[in-house]
Amino acid sequence: MIRNKFLALLGAGLLMTITSCSDGYEPKPVEFVSLDFVFSRTDSLGTNAVKFLSNIYAGLQNGHNRVGGDYLDAASDDAVSINISDPDVYKLQVGRYTAISRTSNMDWGVYYQGIRKVNILLDNIDVVPFMQTYVNAKGESHPLNVSMKAEARFLRACFYFELVKRYGGVPLMGDDIHVLGDDMELPRNTFEDCIRYIVDELDAIKDDLRTNPMPDFDQYSHAATREVCMAMKARVLLYAASPLFNERPIEPGNELIGYASYDRNRWKEAAKAAKEFIDEYGPEGKAVYGLNNDFRDVFLNFYNVTANPEVIFYRPGSENTSIENNNGPLGFSGNSLGKGRTLPTQNLVDAFPMKDGMFADQGSEYDKNEEDPYLNRDPRLDYTVLHHGSLWLRNKLDTSKGGANNPSGVAEYTKTSYYMCKFMGKFETEQDYSNKLHLWIMYRYAEILLNYAEAENESLDTPSSDVYDAIIALRKRAGIEAGKNNYGLKEVGEMTQDQMRELIHNERRIELAFEEHRYWDIRRWRSAENIFRNPLKGLEIKTTGGKTSFIGIDVLQTTFDVNRYFYPIPYSEVVKNDNMIQNPNW
Repeated sequence: MIRNKFLALLGAGLLMTITSCSDGYEPKPVEFVSLDFVFSRTDSLGTNAVKFLSNIYAGLQNGHNRVGGDYLDAASDDAVSINISDPDVYKLQVGRYTAISRTSNMDWGVYYQGIRKVNILLDNIDVVPFMQTYVNAKGESHPLNVSMKAEARFLRACFYFELVKRYGGVPLMGDDIHVLGDDMELPRNTFEDCIRYIVDELDAIKDDLRTNPMPDFDQYSHAATREVCMAMKARVLLYAASPLFNERPIEPGNELIGYASYDRNRWKEAAKAAKEFIDEYGPEGKAVYGLNNDFRDVFLNFYNVTANPEVIFYRPGSENTSIENNNGPLGFSGNSLGKGRTLPTQNLVDAFPMKDGMFADQGSEYDKNEEDPYLNRDPRLDYTVLHHGSLWLRNKLDTSKGGANNPSGVAEYTKTSYYMCKFMGKFETEQDYSNKLHLWIMYRYAEILLNYAEAENESLDTPSSDVYDAIIALRKRAGIEAGKNNYGLKEVGEMTQDQMRELIHNERRIELAFEEHRYWDIRRWRSAENIFRNPLKGLEIKTTGGKTSFIGIDVLQTTFDVNRYFYPIPYSEVVKNDNMIQNPNW
């Protein structure tokens, strides 16, 4: 399969690829020994150069259980880890880290290593005499190295954006390849410099990339395209316009971590970027992308613009049961074994409205049922969370205290009474887990709609009909009923900007749950300090005399210090570089 061809390249690191060859190269740094081998002047196929690029792609992290075995969202208010052995997500959740004692997800060195690899490729790829050509977004035919350079620059932009999300402004390396002995006391660029650099790079390379539908789809479906450049630009500009960087920086006037002053036009630019994607590639444009009819299939089908038009860019995955075995509910064994790693909170469950899009206390057509609080809820709840009474592996789950799927007297149990099921196969009526393809979706059309709705709402005094339409499209696809209240929204003109903002924020939370958005969203909105004033909650479920009671419990109480909106620059970088300014209060 095409996927397996790509994974085979990712499975071997660059130096392993080189040193395992018959030439007998020693395992020394690539620039001292192997550049002529990797970027061969006589290899018209560019075999090792292609492997080098594939190795850079491997720097795009697979989010499934990637943070010390947990999902990053288990460090937000949406979940906690079942692991009692001081997991990394817990350290992130409670702020137990410093510039010296660091933890997973900080990745300063990881992303700068990726940036360096890109610069090596850019500096050397043109010597390879590629005979193979490709067709770019303009329909022009060029040697393969043109696409490879554009793809590498896209990956470099990705790495810089990951750094900026974590640290604010960082040193921009340009195309330089530094070696031992070089002066590396580089200052941090401003936040604005970094955003402008990323956006300019995306604009510069987008037409040198392929576009869908592409003639060489089978071989390059994993590759960066013009569309993902546009999608990434919309995300970058959305982040940049957000309160943490634009409106309420934690240290006003510090241009390393935000803009010098607020500018509402930044929201307009973000809305424009998302709208350009919608207009060009959405249902009213070329109709290449849109919402998949089945919410769950978005994460299970191999990328195909016909069968799965929602996926814009993904990191390839394998066919296995790893997600099910890591996160499936306790109480099963053999081929049905689950470790219950990710435990959604009651806070997240409460964010899902009723099936008419309203909440019970807002006059929903459906009364909240105390005997079954999961009845008549937004269908995305059952697509995302396994709860008491859920059908799974031909069993109705019992997550009551001491129940079959929440055993007592053991160290690890579901603290919240919930398990995550998003990304898993449809195992409601199957006896055992079987291999399913698990992609890690990095950009999908649903996010484009949410990005547009948020940015457009912030750029206007009152929400436009386009904002309503974006949210309604998502709710309609999810299975929300139109009801008497326009899919849970008031009529156009009846909602204030503040009301729509609250709705959009909540819609992002439930639509994009566990996709590594919530953790960053509550930071860019600068709402984490308020969110964590309230405890993370779960349920204690008891059945007595045939009657089941659902009792709310506190699972975790913590606070969020303002300095945690940014990670600390590694101490090792600050101490060796007099020009490296640490982030505030670290």
